[in-house]
Amino acid sequence: MLTGIDPVLSGELLLHLDAMGHSDAVVVADAHFPAERLAQRLVVLPGLETPRVLAAIRSVLPLDDSPALDLMATPDGGELPVQLQLMKAAQVEASGTRFVDRFAFYDLAEQAYLVVRTGETRTYGNALLRKGVVR
Repeated sequence: MLTGIDPVLSGELLLHLDAMGHSDAVVVADAHFPAERLAQRLVVLPGLETPRVLAAIRSVLPLDDSPALDLMATPDGGELPVQLQLMKAAQVEASGTRFVDRFAFYDLAEQAYLVVRTGETRTYGNALLRKGVVR
């Protein structure tokens, strides 16, 4: 156990977050996401919602420049409550958020350094962050 570290951040997850370089991406995915097929590296955190996991990751991960956050766009282009919670958890305003078509999001996820699949059951509860420079 470490002090000052969110308990959601397992040793395996911290290892991967630490190994990420500048501009490497981490996807925090809902339970519906095809993580096994797309991920180069996969950490599974069942039972946790994506905003909770995203907030824990943001407690140790600085963000890259805009767009700081990519979210999977809904077919009608509306913003769902889970997406608003993801923006808040990422500490990113709407102006720093990019909404990406579902299949384009899958393409980004396939290139991501890490995918973290959660137990989130709400649809479109997926976020992609790029690691910034640690100062």
